[in-house]
Amino acid sequence: MISLDDAVTAQLESHGERFEVLVDPDAALAIKRGTFDEEFEGQDLEDVIAAEDVFEDAASGDRPPESALKEVFGTTDPMEIIPQVIERGEIQITAEQRREMQEQKRKRLINIIARNGINPQQNDTPHPPERIDRALEEAGYTVDPMTPAQQQIDDALDALRPVIPIRFEEITVAAQLPADYAGSGQAKVREFGDLEREEWQSDGSWVGVVTFPAGMQNEFYELVNEVSSGEAETRVLKDKDELATR
Repeated sequence: MISLDDAVTAQLESHGERFEVLVDPDAALAIKRGTFDEEFEGQDLEDVIAAEDVFEDAASGDRPPESALKEVFGTTDPMEIIPQVIERGEIQITAEQRREMQEQKRKRLINIIARNGINPQQNDTPHPPERIDRALEEAGYTVDPMTPAQQQIDDALDALRPVIPIRFEEITVAAQLPADYAGSGQAKVREFGDLEREEWQSDGSWVGVVTFPAGMQNEFYELVNEVSSGEAETRVLKDKDELATR
C-alpha cells in the first residue's frame, strides 16, 4: 500500500450516490488507460492504493451503504469495486499534488532522455541530466503531469533540438572478461542491454556483444570495470556482426 500523503482521490457518482477511493495518481491513470499491467509490471492493485476500502467521503471516512455498492457494482468487495471507480470516475488532484506529479514526471522524462540521447557534435557522448534539465527550461517545455513520460519524449526532443544537439541512438559494444571474472561477471553484463551473442574462449574468457542506448555507455563501462577489477577489454562495434567476421 501507499501512504495517504501520496494518494489522490478517484470519485464516481452514480445512482444518486458518491463513491471515492484512494490511489496512486500514476496507477490511477494507467488503470484508466488500460495499461496498468504494462506500466506497473509485477505490482498488484493493493500495492498502489492507500486503503482497501470504498468511501462516500474519503476525507471524513464515511462509507456508502452496502446496498448502494451492490446496486451500482454488483458486489461489496472493495478490491473489485476500486478499479471500477477509477475506470468510470474522475481523478481528483489538488494543485499541490499536480505540481508534485509534474516534477516527478519531469525527472522521469529527463532520465529517459539522458539514458537514450547522445550529443552528435561531441563524439556521440551522453548529455548529463543537468544539461537536459537546463535545456528544457530554456526551451520553455512544460511537462504534462497526466501523460506518461514515455509518450512525451518526441515533443520534448522537438523542443530540445534548437537548444542542444541531441539524437537517440543505440550502441553495440563487445566486452571480453578474463577467465578469473567471466563466471560471475558475465551474468551482470549480459543483463545490461540486449545480448546479441556470446562466446566462451579457449582460455576461459567470455566475450559478449551487448546493444543498449548510447547514452548509457558510461554506465556500461563502469559495470564492466567493476565486475572485472578493471581487467576487461571493450570495443565499440559499427556492425553487430563485426566480431564474428574478424
